[in-house]
Amino acid sequence: MNVPDGLRYSKDHEWVRVEGDVATVGITDYAQDALGDVVYVDPPMVGSALNAGDSFGEVESTKSVSELYAPISGTVASTNDELETEPEKLNADPYGEGWICTVSMSDAGELDALMDAEAYQAFIAG
Repeated sequence: MNVPDGLRYSKDHEWVRVEGDVATVGITDYAQDALGDVVYVDPPMVGSALNAGDSFGEVESTKSVSELYAPISGTVASTNDELETEPEKLNADPYGEGWICTVSMSDAGELDALMDAEAYQAFIAG
């Protein structure tokens, strides 16, 4: 499994890349592999408020529908509109073109509750 350094990871298999006070959020390589072929992504609405741990959207695959859970709190600044017509980007490039949304963080301290790459690798190894 690809687990890049420099990101933070949730137990719900979302990742966070922080640049200033904005966090880019997506699902991990582990999550996309478990889902199988992604056929639909329901991202949050731009401007909506997220609370860490709350559901903020869904990913539908040929196997199942999975909830997305906010790894951090804040306001949705943008969503990846390309996933509307190309949801398979979540499978092909989960840490790049498959990002789901950006969030203006309301509490950067919440990042401390997320795992680094080493801890996430240990978590998924079980």
